[in-house]
Amino acid sequence: MPRVSRALLACVFLPLAAVAAPQTYVLDPLHSFPNFTVNHLGMSTIHGRFDRMSGKIVLDQAAKTGSLEARIATASVNTGDAKRADGTRARDEHLRTPDFFNSSEFPDMIYKSTKFNFNGEALESVDGNLTLVGVTKPVKLTLVSFKCGAHPFSKKPMCGADAEATIKRTDFGVKFGVPGISDEVKLMINIEAYPE
Repeated sequence: MPRVSRALLACVFLPLAAVAAPQTYVLDPLHSFPNFTVNHLGMSTIHGRFDRMSGKIVLDQAAKTGSLEARIATASVNTGDAKRADGTRARDEHLRTPDFFNSSEFPDMIYKSTKFNFNGEALESVDGNLTLVGVTKPVKLTLVSFKCGAHPFSKKPMCGADAEATIKRTDFGVKFGVPGISDEVKLMINIEAYPE
C-alpha cells in the first residue's frame, strides 16, 4: 500500500480509536455519597449516609463494557446522631462498633464490579461484589439514571449516576437488633465522576 494511503487511513481511524477507547473516571468526593434507609422497630425509617467514598470507573461505551471500584469509609457513617450532650452513646458511635460496621477492624466497605449491563446504548445495571465486615457477597446495582456529558458550568466532561440496591445485612453477618432493626437495607448511591 502506498505510503500516502497508509497516512490517510491513519488519519481516519486513529481519531475513531481514540473516541472508542476506554475512559477512566475518578469519583468526585464532594458529589458522590452512598445513602441508606433501614426500618426501625416497624415504626419509622432511619436515613443515613457515608460521608467519604472514593473510587474509579472505567467506561468503554463503544464496546459496552466497564468496571467500577468504590471504597466507602465505614467510620464516616452519618445518621444525624453523632454526639449526645448527656454523654450516652450516639447511634453513629454504635454503628462503628462490632455490632454493625466494626470500623476499627474493617475501615472500608468495598464494591468491585464484575460486569456492566447495557440495553442498547443505555447502561442499566452493574453486577459486582460487596465486601462488608470481611464478608463478600454479590450485589447488583440498578441504574435509575446514568448520563455522560459536559458539566453545565465548567464545560469539562463528566458522568453522573444514581444507583440502587437492596441487601440483607445478615448475609454479611451483621445480625444486631434483627428484626427490630430490619434485616433489609436499601442503598441509594449518587455518583459524579470526572476523567482521570
